[in-house]
Amino acid sequence: MKKKNYYNPPKDKNYNSYDEMRLFLNKSRLLNEQIEFETAIEDVEQENGPEKEEKTKEYTVSGGKIIVHGMNEQELELTDEEKSTYQETMDEFVDQVSDMAEFHALNIYKKNVEWSGDILKFDVRFYYSISEVDGVYIGNANMVKIDDEFLELLTKLKTYYNVFETKWGKLLASRRKTEIETSEDLGTEI
Repeated sequence: MKKKNYYNPPKDKNYNSYDEMRLFLNKSRLLNEQIEFETAIEDVEQENGPEKEEKTKEYTVSGGKIIVHGMNEQELELTDEEKSTYQETMDEFVDQVSDMAEFHALNIYKKNVEWSGDILKFDVRFYYSISEVDGVYIGNANMVKIDDEFLELLTKLKTYYNVFETKWGKLLASRRKTEIETSEDLGTEI
C-alpha cells in the first residue's frame, strides 16, 4: 500500500519553511475560530432551553372550523363565548356582506386572529387579520370586473372588518388577561 502525502509544499524556489509555518498557523486559527463559533451557538441554545413547538387544536362550530394555536393545553381551549362569537361572526357576515360565501377556518393565535373565505359570486377570496398585519385583503387568480356591485361588496367587506376587529380584539384581550391571571395563580411568569 502506497503512503499518502497529505501536505505537498509548493515546488517554488522562493518557498521556505517560514511560509510553511505561516500556512499552518493560518489554518490553525481558522479551525479555532470555527470551534469557538460552534461552542457559542451551543451555549446560546442551552441558555434558551429547548424550543417548544406550537400545538394546534381544531374545533367544529356550526359547520365552520376554528383552529386554536398555543404552546400548552390551556391556550388550546376554546371558550363558549368564543364559539358563540364565531357563530355570530358567520351570521353577521352573511347578513351584512354576502350570503354566497364559503368560510375557511378561523385561526386564533396568541396575538392575532385570522379568518378568510371565498365570495362565490365574484370568485374572490377575502382575508381578515387583526393585530399583526391587520386589515382586509382580497385576492384572486382570475380577473374580476370592477363594477358598482363589486365596489359595493368591497365597501361591505371593509365595513364588516371593523365589526370583526372589535369583536375578536376583545376576545383576544380576554385570552391574554386569562393567561396572565392563570400564570399569577400558579406563581410563574410568562
